[in-house]
Amino acid sequence: MPALTDPIPLLQALVRAPSVTPETAGVLDILEKALTALGFSVERPVFSGDGSYTVENLFAIRDRGGKRLLLAGHTDVVPPGDLEKWTRDPFSGAISDGVLFGRGAADMKSGLAAMVAAIARMAESGADEAGTLALLITNDEEADAINGTDKLLAWATERGHSFDFAVVGEPSATAEVGDVIRIGRRGSVSYRITVSGKQGHVAYPDKALNPLPALSRIGAALSGTPLDAGTAHFPPSSLQLTSIDVGNPTSNVIPAQGSLRFNIRFNDLWTPEALDGWVKAQIAKAEPGSAGVSVDRLGRPSRVFRAPVEGPVVLLIETIKARTGRAPELSTGGGTSDGRFIAAYCPVVELGLPGPTMHQVNEQVRIADVEALTALYEAFFSRYLKG
Repeated sequence: MPALTDPIPLLQALVRAPSVTPETAGVLDILEKALTALGFSVERPVFSGDGSYTVENLFAIRDRGGKRLLLAGHTDVVPPGDLEKWTRDPFSGAISDGVLFGRGAADMKSGLAAMVAAIARMAESGADEAGTLALLITNDEEADAINGTDKLLAWATERGHSFDFAVVGEPSATAEVGDVIRIGRRGSVSYRITVSGKQGHVAYPDKALNPLPALSRIGAALSGTPLDAGTAHFPPSSLQLTSIDVGNPTSNVIPAQGSLRFNIRFNDLWTPEALDGWVKAQIAKAEPGSAGVSVDRLGRPSRVFRAPVEGPVVLLIETIKARTGRAPELSTGGGTSDGRFIAAYCPVVELGLPGPTMHQVNEQVRIADVEALTALYEAFFSRYLKG
């Protein structure tokens, strides 16, 4: 038990497991051993299908009645990239000058290690006698996110589990632990637009139909038209072109077609269905003429979610103020997380470390930050479960 109260050895062990999506590389074994020692019942559901790879997940629960707190996160990491650019082995968990290095150190094995250590400290002090704790951990957040948290939540619900509040351990802070709580996220939806014409020789444009002028006008209409100015709780929606593809290797051929891809991060003024109509309106505004135009959504959209600033969120704010002397910023900015799935089951927030190096070469975390996050988790978990 005493070893589990220190998050750093556990974080090193997790980083040393090269769990690039969807390979677990033993990382779930490490967590199962730690959580079993803390009195949790652990199951490892495996999901597959729906056009994606097979994923192993972990669900752990220690049911003592009372309030039901869900802790969530992911063990999978992105590939390390060019190994020559790393100053240390990306899966070594090496420590130097108070900093721990490795892929996943920031995003987000540190959050999981801090959660486990906080629970171990509660057990050591006797502060864990009330309330129910559950951990929902996937190895499929960084890629498809199809056979991970979404299905794991449905699986848990089918078995009678329910939750009152959830904390996701994703990197959420900006400069210091506790300076930001992410209480929601914008939605996300991606599209591909394909414009078709007729291939021909550039010297005889009258015998061809060039799709690229129409494609250019559509791209300009999409990127040049603001969606909104933001709302009381969310920043402005944002559309970003991500790719324009023609696949034409020569300079004397008018291509038969071209396509562009883009992503929209949208606030609570929009739904994916409403954005479908907005996209089609921009295409019409661009006057594609006789060129053929098709629009496809790419993948599954993520919907907007926001936790109400009441009850557990207020308690979390008070806990942070008591420990740091300052009130945290309540943010709905940034990308997406698995919180988008959890929000359908209970209110959810994200609370984790600063993550300026996540997904970068030489990803790293300050040991002092991991310790600060562990202490903050311990304080909040104890207060919340006591009611």
